[in-house]
Amino acid sequence: MAKPEFERGGIVNFLLDLPVRGFFGLLALLPYRTRLGAAGWIGAHVLAPLFGVNRRIRTNLAHVWPQLAPPRIRQLCREVSDNSARLMVESFSTRGFLKHARAAQIRGEGRDTLLQALETQTPVVLVTGHFGNYQVLRVLLMDRGFGTAAIYRPMNNAFTNSRYIRHMNELASPNLARGMRGTRAMLTHLKKGGAILILNDQAAFEGRRLRFLGQPALTMTSAAEFALRFDALLIPYYGIRRPNGVDFDVVVEPPIPPSTPTEMTQALNDSLEAMVLRHPGQWFWIHRRWKGT
Repeated sequence: MAKPEFERGGIVNFLLDLPVRGFFGLLALLPYRTRLGAAGWIGAHVLAPLFGVNRRIRTNLAHVWPQLAPPRIRQLCREVSDNSARLMVESFSTRGFLKHARAAQIRGEGRDTLLQALETQTPVVLVTGHFGNYQVLRVLLMDRGFGTAAIYRPMNNAFTNSRYIRHMNELASPNLARGMRGTRAMLTHLKKGGAILILNDQAAFEGRRLRFLGQPALTMTSAAEFALRFDALLIPYYGIRRPNGVDFDVVVEPPIPPSTPTEMTQALNDSLEAMVLRHPGQWFWIHRRWKGT
């Protein structure tokens, strides 16, 4: 009798998942640091050129930094793909990732404010981007007894997705599938005095035309709207990858002062922009961030 996930995924998805399972299985044979290094090299030198990733990165860089020198462009293409590949492997290598994530310290001017809010069950909307590894803070807060609700986009392949969800739950919870049901559960968590996480750096046609890296970028204002609706703190944070490629620094910034959703969201964009300017190779330049503008 077929397993439930096989019935949901079908034979085609099962076969498509085999090379994915095999790739991660081979990487798992390597020591953790070597595993991440190998994945980063493959991502930067094999997968990115093969699947047109470098072309997307170059297009985005030309849009915001047209005077960037060719050697710097090539370097950023490598760094972005390296970080992205490491992030994916970290998502499926929870034992090694947890060890290094737990070694990170929470720093920044907003650290004490965040921890006090969690202790007193004051609602918190944490906002970051596809930068470094955004899961590190969730791990550290989970270890302190504070679950951070996050929305995820389910993978199309049911077999890959089942492993992805299992590993996410090993890092932190609750993890909620994208959609109305997931959004309602996330807001219920916030309303009860919990923390939620929103990644706010993808283009959204229903968003506002705000500035990011000097160019108009459609940006959702929902994080700010949730903060105002539930009298929550709106706090930007970042999990910054250290030069060794496996360890992290977590920076929590002060809460964004309440004003209008547009002004607060622009402040979030400005915060992420400042971080990207400091560590451009750690942001996900692969997104079509400025589409629709």
